[in-house]
Amino acid sequence: MTRNKTQPAPTAARGEPLRQRVMDAAERLLRRGKADFSMRDLATEAGVSFATPFNQFGSKAAIMHALSGRRIDTMAKRFAEMSPPADAAGRVLLAIDTAVEVMLEEPEINRAVMGWIGTAGPPPGKVLAHSTTLWSLALGAGEGLIAAGRQKALRCLPEQLAFAFRGVLSFWTAGELPDEALASNAREIAKTLLFGFAERPLFCDSAS
Repeated sequence: MTRNKTQPAPTAARGEPLRQRVMDAAERLLRRGKADFSMRDLATEAGVSFATPFNQFGSKAAIMHALSGRRIDTMAKRFAEMSPPADAAGRVLLAIDTAVEVMLEEPEINRAVMGWIGTAGPPPGKVLAHSTTLWSLALGAGEGLIAAGRQKALRCLPEQLAFAFRGVLSFWTAGELPDEALASNAREIAKTLLFGFAERPLFCDSAS
């Protein structure tokens, strides 16, 4: 809900509502093509004091990391609302399609956000842990994975899938991978990681 700008700004005490207000303002600036916004610009847009974004996040990099986390939350929420396949491999591919759908809804904003993921900020970001949670959700209990390797898969694959998806996104962010090729490339690398773990064959072809 958009706050009436004539209303007084909330106090600068730490708290999730204020953090969300700053993040919402950052998204509005990005939506207007202002990826190079300053923290002063952000404070003005959010209707808070200049110190508030620093108090809440510490740096612009940390704000962009938080926006990445917001997107991962959206991916996980949409995935949870679906009726996913019974097998883990099918769920992973569905999660990829869902994640790509989220990224392509506002590609310019998401490219701007992704461009900051490799930038350290105080404290270090938690994007990897956040992303790993999404892939753990997709893998579930590992249904359809070979029993002998199931526990290893559930232990290793979530993080490896996070690395792989982030890698594909990095080329998309740089403009080397067009929007229409994002899903197919992300699916193929996931199939490669799942190969040897899945009971049923996963064929690598861009038409699947």
